[in-house]
Amino acid sequence: MSQNLRPFHLAIPVNNIEINRTFYRDVLGCKEGRSSDHWVDFDFFGHQLVIHLKEEKNESVSNPVDGKEVPIPHFGVVLDMQTFETFAEDLKKKGIQFIIEPYIRFKGEVGEQATMFFKDPSGNALEFKAFRNLDQLFAK
Repeated sequence: MSQNLRPFHLAIPVNNIEINRTFYRDVLGCKEGRSSDHWVDFDFFGHQLVIHLKEEKNESVSNPVDGKEVPIPHFGVVLDMQTFETFAEDLKKKGIQFIIEPYIRFKGEVGEQATMFFKDPSGNALEFKAFRNLDQLFAK
């Protein structure tokens, strides 16, 4: 894995600033940064996520992966395995409705990883994953 990884910046549309502010801050635990009445910055696991007010929402589609429907588009982060497991349990306790429940892909193989998908209140799909061995993040 490259040692030159840097935090990314991602801006996403939301249809209600306050509902999504609460979701990212209180449900996902992201620290809030600067904001206005039309956007809010968050520390999204070390990356900058900005939610922008946009009342209309495009329909999402999905692709089949492992017999599950993976939403397109989606975004998220790679966590370490312990953080993933703790975070998944916390989300379950908070009543998150998963698109794809937390599970292990490629068990015992190169690239073994945990993954889960769910949506924010505006319908943006999020994926969180963790690799058993982070050095296999970009393995072929």
